[in-house]
Amino acid sequence: MRLLPIVSALALATAIALPVYATAQTVAPAAERSDSRPEIPTQLPRTARPLHYAINVVPDAANLRFTATARIDIEILQPTDTITVNAVNLTFNSVRIDALGRPPSATVTTDEAAQTATFRFPQALPAGRHRLAIDYAGRIETQAAGLFALDYQDGETQKRALFTQFEAPDARRFFPGWDEPNFRTPYDLTVTVPAGQTAVSNMPEARRQARPDGSAVVTFQTTPAMSSYLLFLGMGEFDRITTQAGGAEIGIVTRRGAGEQGRWALESAARILPWYNDYFGTPYPLPKLDNIAGPGTSQFFSAMENWGAIFSFENILLVDPAITTESRRQAIFEVAAHEMAHQWFGDLVTMAWWDDLWLNEGFASWMATKATAALHPEWEPLLGRIDGRESAIQLDSLRTTHPVVQHITTVEQMSQAFDAITYQKGEAVITMLEDYVGDEGWRNGVRAYVAQHRLGNTQSDDLWEAIERAANRPVTAIAHDFIMQPGVPLIRVEGGQCTGGRTQLALTQGQFSRDNREGQSLRWRVPVIAAAGGEELRTLVEGGSANATVPGCGPLVVNYGQAGYYRTLYSADLLGRLVRDFRQLRPIDQIGLLADNWGLGLAGYQSASVALDMADAAAPDANGRVWLRVAGILASIDGMYEGDAAHQALVSRYATARLGPVLERLGWSARPNESANDAVLRDELIGTLGLLRDPEVVSEANRRFAANDSSVTAGPLRQTLLSIVAYNADAATWDRLRVMARDERNPLVKGQLYQLLGGAQDEALARRALELALTEEPGATNASQIISSVATVHPDLAFDFALANRERVETLVDASSRSRYLAGLASRSADPAMVQKLGAYADQHLTPQSRAPADRAIASIQDRVRVRRERLPDITRWFEARRG
Repeated sequence: MRLLPIVSALALATAIALPVYATAQTVAPAAERSDSRPEIPTQLPRTARPLHYAINVVPDAANLRFTATARIDIEILQPTDTITVNAVNLTFNSVRIDALGRPPSATVTTDEAAQTATFRFPQALPAGRHRLAIDYAGRIETQAAGLFALDYQDGETQKRALFTQFEAPDARRFFPGWDEPNFRTPYDLTVTVPAGQTAVSNMPEARRQARPDGSAVVTFQTTPAMSSYLLFLGMGEFDRITTQAGGAEIGIVTRRGAGEQGRWALESAARILPWYNDYFGTPYPLPKLDNIAGPGTSQFFSAMENWGAIFSFENILLVDPAITTESRRQAIFEVAAHEMAHQWFGDLVTMAWWDDLWLNEGFASWMATKATAALHPEWEPLLGRIDGRESAIQLDSLRTTHPVVQHITTVEQMSQAFDAITYQKGEAVITMLEDYVGDEGWRNGVRAYVAQHRLGNTQSDDLWEAIERAANRPVTAIAHDFIMQPGVPLIRVEGGQCTGGRTQLALTQGQFSRDNREGQSLRWRVPVIAAAGGEELRTLVEGGSANATVPGCGPLVVNYGQAGYYRTLYSADLLGRLVRDFRQLRPIDQIGLLADNWGLGLAGYQSASVALDMADAAAPDANGRVWLRVAGILASIDGMYEGDAAHQALVSRYATARLGPVLERLGWSARPNESANDAVLRDELIGTLGLLRDPEVVSEANRRFAANDSSVTAGPLRQTLLSIVAYNADAATWDRLRVMARDERNPLVKGQLYQLLGGAQDEALARRALELALTEEPGATNASQIISSVATVHPDLAFDFALANRERVETLVDASSRSRYLAGLASRSADPAMVQKLGAYADQHLTPQSRAPADRAIASIQDRVRVRRERLPDITRWFEARRG
């Protein structure tokens, strides 16, 4: 699963952070596992296990209901008169064992809190194979959980399409069964499809039976043995475009009429699949691989890796030349690469339990970057890895963090596990370990892991063992340090004397923390790469310290190449030299140093102005991603001065002086043969300067909007210009944007426009947006996006409104994500009073298992308050010294 879509610098400066059920039991590990392996949890009795599912479903989309039958081949492991399965919001008509002489039916008891149904038979079922026959009914949701509906406009007609979303705990909303990843079984899926509609699932159609009313009963080919959360069904008025690549048919499925907008995604997938076949050494095993586009949005994910039938929301799959930016076009490729990597890491080989979710997500994130670098090196995606590392450190440096491999016992904790630690820290740790063992050894280990465990379930140590055998280099102990304990290492660098062409260093390992610097430091074995203008030096900091001699006497960079997951704190002398020599450094190290020193400054390890000195030293022709990092820092400072117009004006003037010439060089219109990254940089700079109220940029955006210029109705700057207009809107402008949203027929554009209505700086307009969100006008999936958009600018207002209307707002978010949603609205607040309000909300409405997002939001708010109190004066002095 891919989390929220990539966010622009404009949104990052204003962005929002991110469900209560049975406690898991623990069962004995499989016999073939060593005694040292963690036991695999379960939330179900281990008296039976599934062998095969045959599910026949009849959706009633108009009434948001479905009826179904499930025939489940099971093995009873010990005599029992009860079978307990996962089930949510299902009603049961009959449950029986299909075997001569067996009890004809069972009584059913459901436990909504535990999300289970228990079938009790009149007499014990003997050990052995049986067939469980269940007739049942369920509901079609309006949010992305279980079988859900997405509504959209097709001209003047309202249409409805159906899709499924099962990860992590929502297959049980579609069929009763063993909804845990360790239970891999084949699936046969049959669905009744209305006339004029198409159905798509993990496998191609096996047969189709036409009915007199024009509908059809479609049965799909049997799937390989797979985990329940990977089953998929989509149904609606669809187009499908296809090509052949990598030994499979690749398809893009869209609402009717939008098929060609999937052409870029289709061409991208056709390049990615053969590359993955080669990298993994195991060919993609299914006959087809579809990517299905759904209109609408989710608060928490953009795409899902269902085996052979990836689901993506339209905004991360379709390219409309009238509205798609270059950054979105690149994101479509990267998300496709992420979800396709899951076809091996997650689908062909699946984690045994949600503790090891990172094996799916961290690896897929890392693999997506690797594939993108191989197939589109001109985009420089390796420079973007620092953004992911920083997202992880932002969460991992607070006391409310958690290990990459975390102990998960409830459904609530499953949903909360999809965060920056699982994704971005997972990717960063894999990046570091691959760099440590070498590309070839790592790839050979991955190939061996996939070959050994195909169609099976694994734990983290299975990967480390395969890597060690293939690379012939110990890695497990280092990996355990980074994934089994939380936190961020800190490497202090002293020395720097150069003798005989070599630089002497003393490295000391501590722990970087934003809110617990006096806490007990953890120990890591940290792979470190350093360079000083000569050959790089590789060493391992063990036991807390190491001495090193680095070839060369040039600018000294520790974490050279930025593959390491740690902060680097230089002595004052070394830091001064890096500022002085900043322009000599490679772009990746410039970006890494800006990120590191900004983070260190805000946490109080050094002056917060050091990163600003580095930003000041950046060359006018520096790499575009360097300027994006500078722009992000300036935008975050502007937010710190909320309510202080005089100092915001200082930041704006400085931003205009530094970023303005770069934008002037790029121009407002695409130049012949310009690079894709120049197009991205232009868009981001205009957005950031508009956010910082640069007079010329704001005036130009408003002028184009007033004139209905073609650039605000179509083209690569459309969304950015409208964002600036919306942020600075008056009532008349807001009303015009609302009319545009209401009248828009393209569901992708419609969602974007409604979200913009929540981004107004004017508080009265923000209140109008919140009120609009609770009406029928925006549509089921757009409403929560409006509230989140308000929270990026007015977090206190959005949270107070959502809390006052909690029952209504919670219907706009899928059930397992509600606690994350409410806490996320408050997470960007800088008001100390919000800490008490958020704590009171958690105490009243959340369980101990569901309050982690609220606790993290509280820690983030407390850190933000501390930064503004203790670090902002240093930043103020820096800007005031440049007032002239």
